[in-house]
Amino acid sequence: MEPLPRGPGRVAWSLTCLVLLFLRGWPGVGAQTTLGFELQQPQDKVSVKAGETLTLICTTSPLSPPGPVKWLKGWGSENQTIYEQTGSFPRVTRAVDGSDTVHTIHIRDVQPEDAGTYYCVKFRKSVSAAEEVLQRGNGTEVSVLAKPTHPLVSGPGHRVGPGELVPFTCTAGGFFPENISVKWFKNRTSISAQPPQITSGRTKSSYNMSSTVMMTLWEEDVRSQLICEVQHRTLTASLRGTYQLSQALRVSPTVHVDADPPSPVGVNKTVKFTCHVKRFYPGNVVVTWLENGTEMNVENTSRLVEMPQGLFQLNSVVEVKAMEEKNGSTFTCRVVHDAQDPVDRMATLRITAPDRKGMDDESSAVNGSLLLICIVVGVVCTVLALLVAAILYLIRLKQSKGKSSPSARLHEPEKSSEATTQESDPNNLTYADLNFEKEKKSIRRMVEMSQQSEYACIQTSRAPNGDDNLTYADLDMVHLSKAPKRPAPQPEETGSEYASVQIPRK
Repeated sequence: MEPLPRGPGRVAWSLTCLVLLFLRGWPGVGAQTTLGFELQQPQDKVSVKAGETLTLICTTSPLSPPGPVKWLKGWGSENQTIYEQTGSFPRVTRAVDGSDTVHTIHIRDVQPEDAGTYYCVKFRKSVSAAEEVLQRGNGTEVSVLAKPTHPLVSGPGHRVGPGELVPFTCTAGGFFPENISVKWFKNRTSISAQPPQITSGRTKSSYNMSSTVMMTLWEEDVRSQLICEVQHRTLTASLRGTYQLSQALRVSPTVHVDADPPSPVGVNKTVKFTCHVKRFYPGNVVVTWLENGTEMNVENTSRLVEMPQGLFQLNSVVEVKAMEEKNGSTFTCRVVHDAQDPVDRMATLRITAPDRKGMDDESSAVNGSLLLICIVVGVVCTVLALLVAAILYLIRLKQSKGKSSPSARLHEPEKSSEATTQESDPNNLTYADLNFEKEKKSIRRMVEMSQQSEYACIQTSRAPNGDDNLTYADLDMVHLSKAPKRPAPQPEETGSEYASVQIPRK
């Protein structure tokens, strides 16, 4: 090796080496000259929309020592190689292949995480064959204008009933820059909300947003829609997130049971119990019937019907034969809606006595016949009673006439020749039976005895001692022989008095 020249030339060479070493210690210099080598990185700041292609420019002079040119993201121990002539970099391509002076690159499909500062660096090989930095550019600060993700609206974790106040949240993320606006709408009506909360995303160059609004739900909100509208500078049109309020709403059904015909009913009649389940949402409902607490097998539940406002209704019918042993039985319609607690509605079967209508008609006919018979019998009995009364009256009248005219009648034998002789005979006596009323003793009348009741009453005194004393009565019973013999009636004590004939001793 030839020794370095001495004198002024040697001093100049030493100064040149010091300058090169100095320049190597300052990598931030944008355009550096080392023995005629120059590197240019003209872009200070670049903004690009996410998904687009980023172009980073870097040029060098044609005179360059051996060594590669690389693109690094960041500087220091955390730098990352984005591109170099060797290796695989799928999203990065060189603008001019094989050029020694143009080191511009293209990065496709830029994402927010691609934001950062990029450096174009010239390396050279050292004596030890290691690569060392010869020159680097000033660096290009890249910002990625990222669109927010599609807004997502979420509601409460469970369904709520009408009249309850519940929160709804709209979220979006991955956008840059951080300035973003959020608007809320119910159908087409604007809803006031607090400003959104902005937080940093996975990288320092992206942000996330969260906005919450409080709403009270009503029955008519079954068909309502909640809208979250997001606006950002990267968007040509607003992004909208929607939420169907029916997802958060539960409308419990109204349940009632009626009977056709209504109780009480006749025995063996068929009664239809209908369970009306109305105005409920969602439509998942289970209806069961119980008789006195025991589940019945019912398969005629009607089809679910959707009403114009979005609510549902259905009917369930069970038929029951009104037998006497079912009197007082309770039939329960049990409704379970949307896995909630069951709702029970009951109806009681009341049974009257057997159907009286036909029986009453028949009974009326029978009673009418009986009444007619009774009337006829009564008339006949009345007529008979009147006849009997008339006969008795006539008989009593006849008897009363006989009693009212007391008389005395002398029963004598028929006029004959023998009668003449008998009349002169003092021993031949004809008796007289005198009947007089007690009340009218002053009027002495003879009772005219009928032929049916003639009798003779003889009273004698005690006969004197002696055989020659003979008392007798010679009665001519001519009139008595004319009538059939009948026992003599007992004399009436109150209506008549008797007169006896005493025959003296001859």
